[in-house]
Amino acid sequence: MEDGGWKRGNGRESSIESQGGILTHYPSSIINFINFTSIFHLPSSIINPLSIINPLFQQFRLFTVENEKKKSFMLKNLVLIMLLFQTIISSAQVKTAKNINYAGNADVANTLNIFYKNDDIKDKPVLIFIHGGSWSSGKKETYWWLGRNFARKGVVTVIINYPLAPNAQYEKMADDCALAVKWVQENISNYTASGNKIFVMGHSAGAHLGELINADPKYFKHAGINNPIKGMILNDPFGLDMHEYLTTAEKDDFYFDFLRTFTNKPEVWKLASPLNYVNDIKNSHLLFYGGKTYGAIRIQTPRLYEKLKANNVPVEMKEIKGKSHVPMISQMIFGSNDLYKDIVEFIEKSSKSL
Repeated sequence: MEDGGWKRGNGRESSIESQGGILTHYPSSIINFINFTSIFHLPSSIINPLSIINPLFQQFRLFTVENEKKKSFMLKNLVLIMLLFQTIISSAQVKTAKNINYAGNADVANTLNIFYKNDDIKDKPVLIFIHGGSWSSGKKETYWWLGRNFARKGVVTVIINYPLAPNAQYEKMADDCALAVKWVQENISNYTASGNKIFVMGHSAGAHLGELINADPKYFKHAGINNPIKGMILNDPFGLDMHEYLTTAEKDDFYFDFLRTFTNKPEVWKLASPLNYVNDIKNSHLLFYGGKTYGAIRIQTPRLYEKLKANNVPVEMKEIKGKSHVPMISQMIFGSNDLYKDIVEFIEKSSKSL
């Protein structure tokens, strides 16, 4: 989206798996490694980083003879790869439980993966992550690095699938996200976490769904439980006011794509907008948005912040300078990213107030 406008842009950047998404922001050597481990789900303990690093050193030696600029470029690539290996190797102690169905059916769209340390601490906080992708793409397997990074830092992490358009509209997606939260509340004690310390994080469309089930009471009512969420982390949330966006947006491919999820009825757009339920929000919030993200996000995220603050709801907001929409989540591939520090501190502070 152009500055100050409502256009999302020509590329489908919101899909982390698209050609213009997460993997295009890193060198090809890292892309290949991420794809290799993600597709085949190989545990880090059987991957020897030297098998990849040694050939790179050989290339680096050749570059030093040929060209100083190429040497510098190769060194930057090498540093990034070594950081990635450090993250993966140090996360070898993290255990995973995969493809658990949370809705009592056999649908892969209703499955989740859990990342946790199997240690002596049995009441850890748990973070449920809802992925983005314009409500029509994305899958939990893409975010294995997020689960491992948080688990290493003492936060049990649950990454969920949910039904996507065109097979489902937003209410079905939200209902199933609420069912996932219910499953976590009832079962996460088996994975060293406490069902009383549930936090929800979402990126883009996932942040919309997370805030919608948190703000509109009907979704947890449908699930048969009270809202158990102790804190929300919204990373570049898209769609906090879908009525405003769909009323103002350019009628491009994104617009008609979104109509599959939200219908063509303005009254439905209002019902789908978390900002319309802001007076029902009581739990702590941590909000992030990118300095170069879509205009709708730069407008609506501060609006949510101001409304929560006016209602005396604990809320923090941070603009991440220089980041556009997809890099707001892809930067978290590396466990040293500053967002982890902010999120873990938020979780620890919110957990102490329980």
